[in-house]
Amino acid sequence: MLPSSFPPHQQGTRRTPAAKGAADFLRAHDKMASILPTVTRMAALQKDCSATLPAMFEACSILMFDAGQLVLSTPSAALAAKLKQQLPKLQDSLLKRGWQVSAIRLKVQVTKNLVKSVPSKQLSLPVRAVSALAELGNTLENSPRNEALKAALSAMVERHRGTR
Repeated sequence: MLPSSFPPHQQGTRRTPAAKGAADFLRAHDKMASILPTVTRMAALQKDCSATLPAMFEACSILMFDAGQLVLSTPSAALAAKLKQQLPKLQDSLLKRGWQVSAIRLKVQVTKNLVKSVPSKQLSLPVRAVSALAELGNTLENSPRNEALKAALSAMVERHRGTR
């Protein structure tokens, strides 16, 4: 134990620096700070596009906006075809919001997984069926031919007994 005459900072009490956000990190580095205005502009443009076409733009993102040319990323050709029909509406809305968009191009890029995986449904066997499978596994003769079948039956019985 340290004597009480030591100041608190020497007794193992450290002050932890305050957590910094992403913008603070970017501002702290010269090269990173130069991209902050572009990131802010692209985020605002993404927000305005999402406000115009919320359902469609959920899976899309902005790839580039330069010299009036807006390039959007879509995850599938089907969504690109639907979005293409809405481009005049999107362009008008962006012009009203102050964005100088002269043309919009679409680029199909698989960026997000749109299909949610459906968990497989585990079937449960009746107790009588599980008992019959266990009995079958026990009555099979021990031979190299039956080895894999007996292992599969045993695993199935254990799995179904473990779910109860």
